[in-house]
Amino acid sequence: IKSLAVPDELVNAVAQRERRELQRQRELYRGGEPPPQVRDKIVILVDDGLATGSTMRASISALRKQEPKKIVVAVPVGASETCAELHGDADELVCAIVPRQFMAVGAWYCDFSPTSDATVRALLQEAAHHPHAPVGG
Repeated sequence: IKSLAVPDELVNAVAQRERRELQRQRELYRGGEPPPQVRDKIVILVDDGLATGSTMRASISALRKQEPKKIVVAVPVGASETCAELHGDADELVCAIVPRQFMAVGAWYCDFSPTSDATVRALLQEAAHHPHAPVGG
């Protein structure tokens, strides 16, 4: 941000907008339920892929504070450098495809359109009815 001389006002505005969106999703997806308790549990973080890994690093960092037993990162595709770096952050990393020329996560999908709120809610409801698949928001 500093090297690009992005004004603090812009950074703050974007951060505030993203916080509002996270709160909206939290309320919509959890339906008032509290966050799942992960202390002493194995947590599997799943993403559509790893480019820079910044989002995954932030997720791992936030989870570490909750003292899970183990953090496993699972992705279908990732940049080789990023996957190598994340090995030190996560307890385990599963990356199905680590191409020589990565380019972008979306390049590895036929359809990389965003997942709708309705789809997320339906999948969370379906998973909640499965007795061996605890789901967190």
